[in-house]
Amino acid sequence: MRVERMTNEKFKIFLTFDDLMDRGLSREELWSDLPRVHRIFSDMMFDAGIELGVELSGVLLVQVYLLQAQGMLVVVTKTEPADIEEDEDYIEMKVTLDESKEMMFSFEEFEHVIRAGIQLYQLNVTGGCVFLYHGSYYMLLEDEDIFHLDQDQVIALMSEFASATAVTSHRLVEYGKQIMDKEACRTIYTHFS
Repeated sequence: MRVERMTNEKFKIFLTFDDLMDRGLSREELWSDLPRVHRIFSDMMFDAGIELGVELSGVLLVQVYLLQAQGMLVVVTKTEPADIEEDEDYIEMKVTLDESKEMMFSFEEFEHVIRAGIQLYQLNVTGGCVFLYHGSYYMLLEDEDIFHLDQDQVIALMSEFASATAVTSHRLVEYGKQIMDKEACRTIYTHFS
């Protein structure tokens, strides 16, 4: 579990799927066992609050983004309730769940991007986008790029060359440099194989 303060009232938690499994929660249970998910999120908020030195009370707005290959990104915002008396032990969580339709991978070297792109192309993947951001390369694969493959197969292949990352496509579009657009795997295969 990685915790990062965004503002005085907002922080984010990044959990890998291994972190979730360590807490006894599978990916499928996120959508079905809500009371258990609520308890686990309460524990996570408590742990994150201790790590950041933040006292959690009142209403917490919790936005959960399930990232297909990476794990889960949780954004927590503290708000002050207007209609509650001074009860310091009161915590109410308003949780929203959202599932990402994209996979994002981070590469140390461009050579690894090339090797992964060629392997993907040989599995009939022609799409994908490649970005450069803070000295690392990122490949974005959307559902329509890999619809014909098993997601676990794609994750296993990509883990040979890359790491899952919590960087979002929105951040890369805003602050990164797009190197290849839409047909990245086809472009890589055409120019580098």
